[in-house]
Amino acid sequence: MPFHDPAYFFAALAGAALWFGLIVAPFRPWSTRERLEPSGATPDADLGSIVVLMPARNEASVIGRSMAALGRQGRGLSAILIDDQSIDGTAEVARTAAPPDLALEVITGAALEPGWAGKMWALEQGRRHATRPLILLLDADIELKPGTIAALLRKREETGAALVSLMAELSMVKPVERLLIPAFVYFFKLVYPFALSNSRARLVAAAAGGCVLIERAVLEEIGGFGVLRNAIIDDCALSRAIKASGRRTWVGLTRDVISLRGYATIDPLWRMVSRSAYTQLGYSPLLLGFATLLMALAFWMPIIALVAFPAIDAKLVAAAGLIAMMASYVPTLRYYDRSPLWAAALPLIGTLYLAMTWHSAIDYYRGRRTTWKGRVYDRNMTSSGD
Repeated sequence: MPFHDPAYFFAALAGAALWFGLIVAPFRPWSTRERLEPSGATPDADLGSIVVLMPARNEASVIGRSMAALGRQGRGLSAILIDDQSIDGTAEVARTAAPPDLALEVITGAALEPGWAGKMWALEQGRRHATRPLILLLDADIELKPGTIAALLRKREETGAALVSLMAELSMVKPVERLLIPAFVYFFKLVYPFALSNSRARLVAAAAGGCVLIERAVLEEIGGFGVLRNAIIDDCALSRAIKASGRRTWVGLTRDVISLRGYATIDPLWRMVSRSAYTQLGYSPLLLGFATLLMALAFWMPIIALVAFPAIDAKLVAAAGLIAMMASYVPTLRYYDRSPLWAAALPLIGTLYLAMTWHSAIDYYRGRRTTWKGRVYDRNMTSSGD
């Protein structure tokens, strides 16, 4: 077995260099340092400046817990529920579950207007009823642990950001969730490095749409949700619009914003990812090809080099690349109390996410831009399935 062969060595280095570069990048997209963990219940926290906007479409199974959790946040909070054409009694469940001290207003959403995504249309209707200076955009399947809203207020004051958002902790109970959900957060942070998004630079703008605190005046200044009417990745589009106005945003991880939606099989998780994967690439075949090449080099070249290349130095470089790859994933796994051994599955996980991206692209070229909540949107954002 030869020690050195330039062709094998540089092929192995091409894959490993991606992971070496990721590890040493000064903005550390693999880390979990951007986080917000509330200190506990704050029943005396004054939340009178905040109104919660909660769009809901057929969320009767989870909205009771979401509403009850709002009552444990502090005093003076109000909420507007926009019932988006639900057929499962969502509004009735919400009214029943709402705590007595929560000022809840329920709006029956109008039929979806052409050119709008469903969530944006629901939020726009709610925004028109909001009068308080701060708005908390909260998904109906999100449960907030006590103290979360007060912690968001403190982070807003600390950073001076016009928008503060937290990435919800998704379910990691079922085997498919344990395999794929931590990586969902990991890949999101690679695509949208939080450190860059939280800086004044406008190159990267990220937000986590399930839990977003925003100034109402700023939202109105940028044109409300009308500027995002057809956005699929609406949270990042909102952050981008805020940063374009010259203001700062902040996004971080937390263990205290809990998603109540589970993924017992890979099918619903696949649909959740593929609905926006090609959108992230700007519907560009060139970027899709580049992403495919990049992921092949990153996830499979080190394995191929380690197993099949005869040169010893190529194998050593490949092994170092694999170690760097797994090391970059370990902080995310530890943050969510997962075993670091899951890092060994990252090549398989990356391949599955690449397949979801290709599925998203194929759907787009078949004329279906995205599917969500029983609505199918074509490339012109014309929807069917109401």
